[in-house]
Amino acid sequence: MDDKEALRVGAAVRRRRRTLGLTLAAVAGRSGLSVPFLSQIENERARPSARSLDRVAEALETTPERLRAAADSARSVDVVRAGDDDGVRRLVRGRHQLSVLEFVGEQDLGREFQHRNDEVMYVVEGAAEVEAEGQAYRLGRGDTLFLSGGVRHRWRATVPGTRLLVVAVAEHIDATYDSRR
Repeated sequence: MDDKEALRVGAAVRRRRRTLGLTLAAVAGRSGLSVPFLSQIENERARPSARSLDRVAEALETTPERLRAAADSARSVDVVRAGDDDGVRRLVRGRHQLSVLEFVGEQDLGREFQHRNDEVMYVVEGAAEVEAEGQAYRLGRGDTLFLSGGVRHRWRATVPGTRLLVVAVAEHIDATYDSRR
């Protein structure tokens, strides 16, 4: 692991720890590392060795690879230019916490979806019809529909030239964690 990568992993460690509802002391107890050292890692003032990162990852119920991937997504800047597409355009590339897609045209994917994480649909232009949990919703320009994780749904554009933006918590992120468990 190079110096830049080692430094960037701190933000990913902190996010994962907070997602699990753990204190630094709890992670220290699980990993065998000291609270001050873990704090320095999280604040990007210390560089964990490969072995230390393994211990932290195990304490956080994940892998060093996932922490590194989360660290990479924490500090990236990427521009996705408008261009030719087949009606579906990924607006955020790579493995990040958000998945963002733009659908253009008379889309009817003809199937039902169910994601484990939350999703927002926003109609930029045109209109769409969404069926969620057995109820139909007609959406027009500027309308937004929120779907919590686990809601079964299907949708279709109902007007030519419809542009629909779908923003979701990425599937590889465990946003369904309940800290009360």
